[in-house]
Amino acid sequence: MALYLIGDVQGCDSALQRLLDKIDFSPSRDTLYQLGDLVNRGPDSVGVLRRMMRYGDAARCLLGNHDLHLLAISQGVRPLHRNDTLGGVLGAPDRPALLEWLRQQRLAMLETIAGQPLLMVHAGVLPAWSATNTIALAAEVEAVLRGNELHRFLPQMYGNEPAAWSDALTGAPRLRVIVNALTRLRFCAPDGTMEFATKEGAGAAPAGYLPWFDAPGRHTADVTVAFGHWSTLGWLARPDVLSLDTGCVWGGCLSALRLDTAGAASGGHVSGELIQVTCEQAQVPG
Repeated sequence: MALYLIGDVQGCDSALQRLLDKIDFSPSRDTLYQLGDLVNRGPDSVGVLRRMMRYGDAARCLLGNHDLHLLAISQGVRPLHRNDTLGGVLGAPDRPALLEWLRQQRLAMLETIAGQPLLMVHAGVLPAWSATNTIALAAEVEAVLRGNELHRFLPQMYGNEPAAWSDALTGAPRLRVIVNALTRLRFCAPDGTMEFATKEGAGAAPAGYLPWFDAPGRHTADVTVAFGHWSTLGWLARPDVLSLDTGCVWGGCLSALRLDTAGAASGGHVSGELIQVTCEQAQVPG
């Protein structure tokens, strides 16, 4: 049995097929953890969703910002953007089943791999949040996404404020901060104030900000955090962070990390073997 982390697919089902063939993935034997952004910008989002549904519990997927965008469009909350490629899902005969499956996916997962904790999110974690706190906060949003108030929540999900976390937050502002951190975050200030305008690599941090994983005193520094979302950052492997978005939709690579489950080479943190396939460019950056 093998365990894999897979970065942002974004509707590139043919690249995903090649990657799964390369790692000899078997849903009867192996488990993959997909780090969000299953859909959009690539040519076959509906194929990706159908594949993951078919794999059942062998595919454990996170929700990314593009996946939430699809839910918002499906509820009439947001219009299709110029570069969206979600028509195949929205017009599919099995649309209700696909969207219901998507609603059931997670915003954060915490697993133990070879005796070491692995926290998985799509984008980032605020410095004040521990791993267990992150899971609890994600569960607050997950409950709303799966519940009867989805149509009320989605219009309130968008916006950059509040820009920082407070335990005193309630209602829509509280949920918005959780969603923004877990699905949009790249840079934050040392106090956790988030910045969303900058999308370049780690070296492009605006004055007063830094990559979220370099925030001093980050409460998840004692676990390995795996994430996607940041294609301009690319592959990054440190004891405390694993970055898996390597820009498949932009003509980069689709990446999988076969996790070391024996622990012999882990050195006290989660590690593994990087496996990649090159991808056809589906969209041009910018």
